[in-house]
Amino acid sequence: MSFDPPTKPASHSTDQPVPLLEVTGLRVAIDTPRGTIRPVDGVDLLLAAGETFALLGESGCGKSMTALALARLLPDAGRVEHGGVRLGGTDLLRLPEAAMRQVRGGRIGMIFQEPGTSLNPVMTVGEQIGEVLLQHRKDDVRAAAVKLLESVGIPDAARRLNDYPFQFSGGMKQRVMIAMALAGCPELLIADEPTTALDVTIQAQVLDLLAHIQAERAMGMLLITHDLGVVARMAHRVGVMYAGEVVETGPREAFFAMPLHPYSRKLFAALPTAAHRGRVLAAPLGSVPPLDRAFAGCRFAERCPAAFDRCDDEAPGWHRVGAQSVRCHLYEGVQVPRPFERVAAGRIEGASPRQSGATVLEVRGLAVHFPVRKGLLRRVVGHVRAVDGVDLSLAAGRTLALVGESGCGKTTVGKALLQLVPPTAGSVQLDGVEMVGQGGNALQGMRRAVQMVFQDPFASLNPRMTVGQIIGEPLKVYNLAGGKRGAEARVGELLEQVGLRPEMAARYPHQLSGGQRQRVGIARALAMEPSFIVCDEAVSALDVSIQGQIINLLEDLQRRLGLAYLFIAHDLAVVRHISMRVVVMYFGRVMEITDRDALYNGPLHPYTKVLLDAAPVPDPTIEKSREPRLIKGELPSHLAPPTGCVFNTRCPIASEECRQIVPPLEEKRPGHFAACIKV
Repeated sequence: MSFDPPTKPASHSTDQPVPLLEVTGLRVAIDTPRGTIRPVDGVDLLLAAGETFALLGESGCGKSMTALALARLLPDAGRVEHGGVRLGGTDLLRLPEAAMRQVRGGRIGMIFQEPGTSLNPVMTVGEQIGEVLLQHRKDDVRAAAVKLLESVGIPDAARRLNDYPFQFSGGMKQRVMIAMALAGCPELLIADEPTTALDVTIQAQVLDLLAHIQAERAMGMLLITHDLGVVARMAHRVGVMYAGEVVETGPREAFFAMPLHPYSRKLFAALPTAAHRGRVLAAPLGSVPPLDRAFAGCRFAERCPAAFDRCDDEAPGWHRVGAQSVRCHLYEGVQVPRPFERVAAGRIEGASPRQSGATVLEVRGLAVHFPVRKGLLRRVVGHVRAVDGVDLSLAAGRTLALVGESGCGKTTVGKALLQLVPPTAGSVQLDGVEMVGQGGNALQGMRRAVQMVFQDPFASLNPRMTVGQIIGEPLKVYNLAGGKRGAEARVGELLEQVGLRPEMAARYPHQLSGGQRQRVGIARALAMEPSFIVCDEAVSALDVSIQGQIINLLEDLQRRLGLAYLFIAHDLAVVRHISMRVVVMYFGRVMEITDRDALYNGPLHPYTKVLLDAAPVPDPTIEKSREPRLIKGELPSHLAPPTGCVFNTRCPIASEECRQIVPPLEEKRPGHFAACIKV
């Protein structure tokens, strides 16, 4: 797909026709026991019909709160303190609530980040779509609901109206959310991180669907995201938000060619790209400042590498540079900005630990089958083959990436290595010692040598324990610190090792940012002095800047301590930056194994090619010149697996032979293995 940016001036200009959406000086206040927070402070936006405006920034910048304010869905303690919101000339802030209910779901549709928590689990999807139709359209509800599900690409729509959300995959649930948002035929669609939680293949399908529907209906779209690849693929214009303010706006092509604000440039510098391999990512240090205080100067000054005295004392105004506008003192009187160099902070030094060392992990024929039980007596009637014959090898100081869609068995492999899930078959050797079938003291010793960093740091940290107690617990269990004072000193050392201050030991997890919580999770893993760490989607839920900080931290720890990582991920850009060798999994089986550069430069398996093609690239020139190769359909059912090659039901080159033969994992090139009879 491709878009041409509208020939409109920047969003705060006044010489254009009446837009679909006009936001002027929007300020939101939320009263808390600690004082008043202003997550949105003086935001101006213009959005035309048929246009996509991407609002970009870190978590805590005010993007989602801006969207909630537009639809008047603020929390009970929140209020619009100042400003105006006009939709097609109608002042939404002056409408009574009864009239606003007709606007929500009618003129304004909204897609939320996590469909699993946004859909009612005790109502069928037909009932949930029907509620919107009854409120806004009053026509044949069932026929209209079927048509909506068909329009978002859900097969057998009439039957699936009677299904509940848990019966849909993550991608299908997001399609249901899109159908609900479209049910009222909205003029404006607000998409709040619509693909953040999705795999690259499902993400490509959802983005393609949104672009198609937008072109068909001429909707305006406010796209809220922190993914620069999604912005490059979808946006006409871009706005960068920081600490409650929009700090830069401009057409997509101009923004990607020459980001102006120092914050925008730091976001690009934090991206893990091919050019940054072997370099430290220049991610912005620190985090978004708390918004419960008044700001005298620039809000980014504390983290800005180009800040000077005036930045601390005087808030910058808007400056026009070509087709872009920026809120920064550096551009006062500037017509031609300094060039933007896409380079990282510096080369990684001391690479010896990254060279191949002794084998830490050897896995052969690993299988994990879960029994399916039915009936009153819970008899076993079948098995789910979550992992089916996986071979892995990992050396000290190396990173092995495990990639694939959700449901392919990646996390189950990680848990089976730690014996958190008992393997059905196969061998797992840690430093030459067999772990399968072991118990008691043998497993206790293994779990000291092998640790895991989880995807969601908030869910994996005990909210009733302080940071010091969380990190100190394994020290106490394994008697590693020698008393209370020794444990406290060791906790302080571990916090400093992951870039946190020792005094943070007294805080609770809810008092930390997302990036800080993930650092605590890493510190807890390091407390055991492991040789091997399983990183299960350790950066997938983080913003690009915090993600860059954690990647830098993981690589620094690997260099200094010689750690081996099994890096489970679906973000192929991160995998390309951090890994040395890559394993591609699908439906419990290994499809391809090779070195990183060989995989990205010359993938062999059709599934690997589809994964790489589906990933959005943070470059609109590339995105305009290509059509992503969308993978067809969903993962097949584990209760009724395909015969032959497990990928044959979705493979673009599958033949009848593929449906009959299970392809072995064979060496097709030196060191490059693939399970495909067509290669």
